[in-house]
Amino acid sequence: MYSPPVPTLQESLNQRPIPPRSRRPIVCIGAGGVVRNAHQPAYRMAGFSVASVFDLDPAAAAALARDFGIPRTCRSLREAVASAPPSAVFDVALPAQEVLGVLPELPDGAAVLLQKPMGRDLDEARAIRDLCREKRLVAAVNFQLRNAPCVLAARDLVARDAVGEVHAVVLRVTCHTPWDLWTFLRGIPRMEILYHSIHYIDLVRSLLGEPDGVWARTVRHPKLPEFASTRTTIAFDYGPDRHASIAANHGHEFGPRHQESSLEIEGTKGAIRARLGVNLDYPRGLPDQLEFCLPAQGSEPRWADVPLIGGWFPFAFVGPMSELMRRANGETGELPTGVEDAYRTMAVVEACYESSARGATPIPP
Repeated sequence: MYSPPVPTLQESLNQRPIPPRSRRPIVCIGAGGVVRNAHQPAYRMAGFSVASVFDLDPAAAAALARDFGIPRTCRSLREAVASAPPSAVFDVALPAQEVLGVLPELPDGAAVLLQKPMGRDLDEARAIRDLCREKRLVAAVNFQLRNAPCVLAARDLVARDAVGEVHAVVLRVTCHTPWDLWTFLRGIPRMEILYHSIHYIDLVRSLLGEPDGVWARTVRHPKLPEFASTRTTIAFDYGPDRHASIAANHGHEFGPRHQESSLEIEGTKGAIRARLGVNLDYPRGLPDQLEFCLPAQGSEPRWADVPLIGGWFPFAFVGPMSELMRRANGETGELPTGVEDAYRTMAVVEACYESSARGATPIPP
């Protein structure tokens, strides 16, 4: 009698978010680069239906509708809301400063996915959270790195206790990021942490819980004086037995040989290492990678590669929308990146900026 082969551990790891049993139509508010390059490809992969799109730039909305088969292009936010199907999810992919002007126009009780960051600072994050509470919105923030296939597989390893108790989470980024692709970042007072390392802060929180505090320094690059900061170092305080840190340098313009973009998780039984390829050779990017090491006692450490179904972009963008639909449908009581949790990530971001502003501890004479 034929017995199918038992999949190896690396073949059996989960890499996909739980899909909603009922897929709700999506109304897109915003038709910028992240919507075109990540949201729409992800929704197409997941079989989500996009009902309409609105953008202040009608040409951008029309082009998105044409390229992705969106049946309706709205001329105003009011039209987008009025024409939305009763069960629609509003995908609000706008710059942080625009969110508080849009939320009051959405129907009370609606399901809403907000682009990160959740405001430009903690005061705006608090106002967004309070407005979502007031309007009873089922609202989440698009912290999609949590749902990258390599991260989901790493979480599965942790959940199975394969690596033991996690005591270290380290993220390193050394790359050359073409910041000029995002013109709205030029001249704003907060940049690298708020628009990039925020992903890693959120990921660390999701793996280790709430830190007791942070030490941080974020600085500009001498060749990019028009940008507030492009390099950041963050150390998290999780007590005397756990280590977490982020080191991000987006100004390494000396070729790919020494560039890196990695997530490392170490536990008492083993270790995990992932490559987040989107940061390398951006915007083309390199494939994500994942490997783990579970050394048996007395044996030489050996690393096993995990075959991945795809990368952070665009696959991870299926996750937050799936989680939001499931919560809005009543299929689950959980909303991992809901505004209440996202507010805590914004609180850590605020603490990083406060730490950076205070400066270092002076060296004793």
